[in-house]
Amino acid sequence: MASTTPRVPIPANGVDYRGKIVLAPMVRSGELPSRLIALKYGADLVWGPETIDQAIMGAERRVNPRNNTIEFTRVSSNGGRPDMPKKENVIYRLDPAREKGKLIFQMGTARPDYAVRAAKMVAADVAGIDVNSGCPKPFSTSGGMGAALLRTPDKLVSILESLVQEVGIPYQIGISVKIRLLETPEMTESLVKRLVATGITGLTIHCRTTPMRPRERAIRDQLKMIVGVCHDAGVACVMNGDVTSRDQALALMEEYGADGAMIATAAEANSSCFRSAAEGGLLPWRDVVEAYMEEAIRAENRYGNTKFLLNMMIQSKDNSSKQAKQAKNYLDVCRLLQFDHLIPAAKEVDKILGLADRPTISSEDGTQPSAVQKAKENNESARAAAGGSTHLKKQPPTRESPGPIRTNSRASIPNSTSQTEGDTTDEITASASIPQQSPAVAV
Repeated sequence: MASTTPRVPIPANGVDYRGKIVLAPMVRSGELPSRLIALKYGADLVWGPETIDQAIMGAERRVNPRNNTIEFTRVSSNGGRPDMPKKENVIYRLDPAREKGKLIFQMGTARPDYAVRAAKMVAADVAGIDVNSGCPKPFSTSGGMGAALLRTPDKLVSILESLVQEVGIPYQIGISVKIRLLETPEMTESLVKRLVATGITGLTIHCRTTPMRPRERAIRDQLKMIVGVCHDAGVACVMNGDVTSRDQALALMEEYGADGAMIATAAEANSSCFRSAAEGGLLPWRDVVEAYMEEAIRAENRYGNTKFLLNMMIQSKDNSSKQAKQAKNYLDVCRLLQFDHLIPAAKEVDKILGLADRPTISSEDGTQPSAVQKAKENNESARAAAGGSTHLKKQPPTRESPGPIRTNSRASIPNSTSQTEGDTTDEITASASIPQQSPAVAV
């Protein structure tokens, strides 16, 4: 009788990683709008950005009545400065309808008890909990999290076992882990054997060692061995590192026997990388940016995060595109890129986020506001009378008044007029512990 490969049972509310092409967890590049357009273009699952356990432990869960997203918020301490007004921050945001059964919450942790407390905060809203054991950045490793866990395997095993027993089983969701290669195949094999015996349903291997950076070519020499160890234990194995498209991912899965593949930086620049060549492959950057802006506005995404992604996604060097990268609010971006159907909603979200009074590069009719134009004309006349040059430096436009912040309904976003809409498929995380200007990093 032919032998069958064992499989760890997938919990009722969990998801099987087998046969899946997924969005990697990326700090700053894995927020809700990025995840939603990845799903729109064909990602089977999406990982959120690494979220530190203590950040989510102290959060409050609420439903945003304007867009029905679930937000985990907490009030900032402002570094203990009593003179600064306290501000409520969104630690994590998810869409319970469009991400149902597809969202994996990745956690940064170094303590089993903290891991369990944090996981219980989100367990009812996600399809799985993933432990980050691969991030090499100091914000993670300095606290014993991320890649530092590779040096403390007893602690990592304890964290996973606690999560399986106290969260995975009661909430019926899967627990998984993401790791990097160790210095030798023997060391990697020994670690993987211990991890797959904890009761996890999936393991992702980033095919780089801890000191390696994304620009260095991924090492796949150990991949077949790791896949074999996972399969012997009935655990799904997902590969990560230099995967740039759906078609390439499927080819690599076939070559190395991996159950799934994770796309990181390629999705950061253009999420339509999840489309196969048969589906048309990569879309023009403008179509993807328009889809991203629609989701960012609807989600009320923090503008600093949106601006970071726009700088990654906008590929043109024409003047409007350059200015859009420098814009200070949603309205300005929509005007500069001529996403006219998004302008009403952009105005509303700018009011909600307190961005409406920021100076704009554009104006409603594409010209400078009348007050500025009049001042410029007066100045030109004065300079001409004095015999000076009439060539003047462009003056900044007037500020838009902030208006009241609305807490009820706001302008809805109409269906996009982009040709790609026919293809319908549809913070502070680790960002809670790192400076906002930190670059995105696949973890």
